[in-house]
Amino acid sequence: MGSIPHVVEDCMGFLQLLSDGTVLRAKNIDSHMPPIVEDTSVIFKDAVFDENHDLHLRLYKPTLPPPFPSKLPIIIFIHGGGFCFGSRDSPYCHNCCLRLASGLKAVVVAPDYRLAPEHRLPAAMEDAVSAMKWLQAQALSRNIVDTWLDGGEVDFERVFVLGDSSGGNMAHHLAVQFGAGSPELRPVWVRGYVLMAPFFGGVVRTNSEEGPSEAILNLETLDRFWRLSMPIGETRDHPLANPFGPLSPSLKPLTLDPILVIAGAKELLKDRAEDYAKRLKQMGKMIEFVQFEGKEHGFFTHDPYSDVSNETLQLIERFMIESSS
Repeated sequence: MGSIPHVVEDCMGFLQLLSDGTVLRAKNIDSHMPPIVEDTSVIFKDAVFDENHDLHLRLYKPTLPPPFPSKLPIIIFIHGGGFCFGSRDSPYCHNCCLRLASGLKAVVVAPDYRLAPEHRLPAAMEDAVSAMKWLQAQALSRNIVDTWLDGGEVDFERVFVLGDSSGGNMAHHLAVQFGAGSPELRPVWVRGYVLMAPFFGGVVRTNSEEGPSEAILNLETLDRFWRLSMPIGETRDHPLANPFGPLSPSLKPLTLDPILVIAGAKELLKDRAEDYAKRLKQMGKMIEFVQFEGKEHGFFTHDPYSDVSNETLQLIERFMIESSS
């Protein structure tokens, strides 16, 4: 007679992995999140982008009075959550996308992706690629599937990928896969990537990881996210976790689009983000690292209408303008 399944991983009480592989998820997680923002300057709707995996995305469009001053750029927003949490309709993701659409006068595309541990990496990365291919299909279609992406109103040659936390990790891998100018995606042209506190890992600890815990994040939680999301038996030095790990391919020969890396000075992930930017700059890549003093993980996504978030939007807007010229 087999033993009774027991909990082997407990992630903040919201997710439990049992010894027999069963995954239990709390149903009241949204009650611990901020309220949904009502922003009448933006409209939104959902669409399916991957029927095989029943994956949806949410489109956001600013309600600018016609005629538009110019075609709207497109921002692909990849949410965070340690690869284990999050969706297009979570308050963190939704409020953030509202602010990006209104503040940057852009169409925002926020895809879901399969979550771990039910679907371990590289599943999430595969889904991010599928979302980019979906956008390409919209640009190529004579009878465009979604009228919000009509070529007369949006600019498929001004696309930016913005990833938060684990989404920032995924944005890095998209930048590497598609390369400068994203020729594989034409007529879609990715102009740059914004990595907000990218969730990178490594077996060797950084100073910020060994420093004080944050209000909502500690090293134990980060390690648990990796254990839940990595392929079974892999470590934090896996190439999907550590861009500079012992088995990670060299980034030096690659030509990449411009990258903007943003982090809070009090983040556990700050040193990895800064080291990532420093190493790529030494390789001759076009990359900028900006640190916000006194800020912790999620300072933009948790309160996208704050003063510091307004500064962040101005920074992203400058990056978009410079990367488009």
